[in-house]
Amino acid sequence: MAQWRDTMEQLVRDRERALLSYAYLVCGDPVQAQDLVQDALVRTFSRERPGLTSLKAEAYVRRAITSTYVDGYRRQQRWQRVQHLFKADAVVPDRFGQVEAGSDVAAALATLPPRVRACVVLRFFDDLTVPQIARQLGLAGGTVKRYLSDGLGQLELALGPLEDAAVADGAPAEGRNAR
Repeated sequence: MAQWRDTMEQLVRDRERALLSYAYLVCGDPVQAQDLVQDALVRTFSRERPGLTSLKAEAYVRRAITSTYVDGYRRQQRWQRVQHLFKADAVVPDRFGQVEAGSDVAAALATLPPRVRACVVLRFFDDLTVPQIARQLGLAGGTVKRYLSDGLGQLELALGPLEDAAVADGAPAEGRNAR
């Protein structure tokens, strides 16, 4: 059990900032990012995983961050559909009241639906391929491609033309401009 504790302590000591940054990209809220990292650490280290090294542990934690965020979003959506049944006077929360002024990219990412956002972050932050994203999120490859296409389209609307769009599409930049 001490080995588990050592692995977790080393991961938190060496990669805490990277994990928090990753969680922030996934959810767009610094407080929620801290909660996601903590929940992911608990999910990863709450049971024995034979052969878990510090290199593998970070991958487990990143996967747990993404899964926890998507699961929480689903739970929230289900609750929003039935909460009117439990409250006499439903007060609509101000979703934009707590949004911090941040970078344009973070603001644009915040507008994406959770699965689209997860796909975009996994593709362009984690540099995963479409099949790897599909395996990690349990989706079909075509679905991941569709989410990436939709996400890039929405990001281009919010941010303007993306310089890396040609690279993302797999087409050479000069070939794209010639069309």
